[in-house]
Amino acid sequence: MTLKDYLAEVTSAPTVEDLWDMHTEKMAEYGFDRILYGFTRYMTASSLGNPQDLVILTNHQSAYISAFIEQGLYFHAPMVNWARNNDGAASWDVIRQMESSGALTASERSVLEFNKKMDVVAGYTVSFKAVSARSKGAIALTAQRGMTQAQADDVWAEHGADIVLMNNVAHLKIITLPYSTGARSLTRRQREVLEWVGDGKTTQDIAMLMGLTVATVDKHLRLAREALDVDTTAQAVLKAAFQNQMFVLEV
Repeated sequence: MTLKDYLAEVTSAPTVEDLWDMHTEKMAEYGFDRILYGFTRYMTASSLGNPQDLVILTNHQSAYISAFIEQGLYFHAPMVNWARNNDGAASWDVIRQMESSGALTASERSVLEFNKKMDVVAGYTVSFKAVSARSKGAIALTAQRGMTQAQADDVWAEHGADIVLMNNVAHLKIITLPYSTGARSLTRRQREVLEWVGDGKTTQDIAMLMGLTVATVDKHLRLAREALDVDTTAQAVLKAAFQNQMFVLEV
């Protein structure tokens, strides 16, 4: 697949799953066969937000994700911390430089030891330019087993500009597509009542517009709050909007 063909297919991908299949296949052509994408809209100075609210896409094996994401090792990963404070692409040689200069903390060294055991030792990280102080996205491209960092750097020297372009486009497309970070997605009815709330309608207005009882509208709003793991309807509207779950075309 040429770069032009890739961009055409990714920008027209109907779902995150379709996009991710294309993207992982394309990155593997350059020797980066294990990739990990993360995006948050809830970053603070000391946190990336509630882990349940992170958008995580990956083709790493489950054993790696269980420890790195679910057990929170990512919070101490040197390249994650680099991505929080930088935009653009960086070789993982940055880690070697930090290690040799004694700049790594004990927690960061523990993450490196885990990565070595899982053969996650060479690669590149692309950190995407944020549009708000609280949002940040990045992708870690892990080189295939047996590839050294020097070899990954050679690939990057030849194809790095194209790889960054493809990852930037994939990121921009991902954040426009509907996704759910909770246990379940919103139903059609739950989306509809939240859309009416977003339009400024009261519960009584929504009941009349949808031909439902007020009690039924309240039920849909309660279930929407539960699905989105929030306490108030206003928070539900905001979170559903962030996740592109409102005003979506039925597929």
